[in-house]
Amino acid sequence: MAHRNPDSLRFASLGSRKIEADFDGGRITSDSGVLLLREIERRTGLIDALDKALPDPRDPARIEHDQKTMLAQRIYAIALGYEDLNDHKTLRTDPAMRVAVDQPPDDDPDAAGASTSTLHRLENRADRKSLVRMAEAFVDDFIASYDEPPESLILDFDATDSEIHGHQEGRFFHGYYDCYCYLPLYVFCGDALLAAYLRSSKIDAARHARAILKLLVKKLRAAWPKVHITIRADSGFCRWRLLRWCDSNGVGYVIGLARNSKLEGMAAALMEEARRGFETTGEKQRHFETVHYAAATWDRPRRVIVKAEHTDKGPNPRFVVTNVPGDPDFIYDQVYCKRGEMENRIKEQQLDMFANRTSCSRFLTNQFRLMLSAAAYVLMERLRRIGLKGTALERAQAGTIRLKLLKVASRVVVSVRRVVFHLSRSYPYRDLFEQALANVLQWAQTAARASPS
Repeated sequence: MAHRNPDSLRFASLGSRKIEADFDGGRITSDSGVLLLREIERRTGLIDALDKALPDPRDPARIEHDQKTMLAQRIYAIALGYEDLNDHKTLRTDPAMRVAVDQPPDDDPDAAGASTSTLHRLENRADRKSLVRMAEAFVDDFIASYDEPPESLILDFDATDSEIHGHQEGRFFHGYYDCYCYLPLYVFCGDALLAAYLRSSKIDAARHARAILKLLVKKLRAAWPKVHITIRADSGFCRWRLLRWCDSNGVGYVIGLARNSKLEGMAAALMEEARRGFETTGEKQRHFETVHYAAATWDRPRRVIVKAEHTDKGPNPRFVVTNVPGDPDFIYDQVYCKRGEMENRIKEQQLDMFANRTSCSRFLTNQFRLMLSAAAYVLMERLRRIGLKGTALERAQAGTIRLKLLKVASRVVVSVRRVVFHLSRSYPYRDLFEQALANVLQWAQTAARASPS
């Protein structure tokens, strides 16, 4: 007769059968999907690049955990949904995490991964030079992700808030966001992240955008001399020095322009036409035209697209400054308006990858955390773009991918020759998981054949 474990948990009975649970299942993980990210990273080498960018000041004779392993442990944990360093108290012994960082999943407590305090010291290791090198690693990874040089690229620039609650370096109250926060600047190209740059909120939203654009254009053109680059952003980035640099260096721009009385006067006739059309038909009216405009501080007039719209909510004029040729309605609808997709990518980075966890006292440590979150996002984005291509999740949010593909339970059996993850027979996304792995392996094999020996 079986005896009940005194530490078991009791639940409501099922007929005459008692329902109990315990934590004696053995070597089990709930994060088997990290193996997919491991396959992605082994091909990209992103963590290797970040490791090389960050100096390790420790005595090699006294090192227990090498730096690359610690970086991998931290980045994979973020991708899996573990935002807090305290999570590593138990996560460091998880068999899936141990395999992900290329360590044996042994039961020996001395073979566990890096502790919370060790990872905390890692986070405080970064200085400005190493952070610059890490930022370059993301651009190098983006360039390496292309098999052929692209003809054109659109770089989306945008800022967001990262709320803080302590007395961190660079702390400042931002009136628009109505909180103490940082003001990180993000640059995306489609879904791919190129830059994640932490800033104090005591600045203009466009601060440093021109310098970052210069660096990106220089690096991208060094790899692809013929690529045409366009910057796309909202009105917070409409600064004449940025526009002048783009004009002088063959970079396109499609940037929102805040309305003012002069612009509204230039659009008055078109707005009146839209108003009459709405009153006649009762349907939304949209008209476009091009004007040339220069603010008082600008060096010269520039082409401005006017969208004159009238709806049941009233007039809604919009203005976009651009040097990109094309019909104004096409530039506005098919180019400028698509910048809204970047906001979804920022939400993934801030919320799903916990980039808003800027709770360290040192500013540079918070920038390093932002880099770790960016690395986790890059791996997730690559899994989505490559592993999930042609599946129902090829446009899914990172949080959805995590829930359905990464948070997968399995029983782990370790022998001298093999480590086997036994996933549940009732796992509802088995076909999707198998397809993702097949896609990733095929991509890796194709890339390996294409690489010079």
